[in-house]
Amino acid sequence: MPIIVRLDVQLSLKKMRSKELAKIVGITEANLSLLKSGKVKGVRFETLEKICAALDCQPGDILEYVPDL
Repeated sequence: MPIIVRLDVQLSLKKMRSKELAKIVGITEANLSLLKSGKVKGVRFETLEKICAALDCQPGDILEYVPDL
């Protein structure tokens, strides 16, 4: 898949655990885990906005497009 999720990087930089982020964003830890692993087909802008607010980052810090070569 050409979209890479770099949520772990941002969590590490902010020294935040997945459990804490899930609680702030209002999603389950299981759904956050699926998002982190890239095993979701989409993410709501509302959820992305909450993640970015919690981690004080931009969407591009979390999601990266890498075309298939």
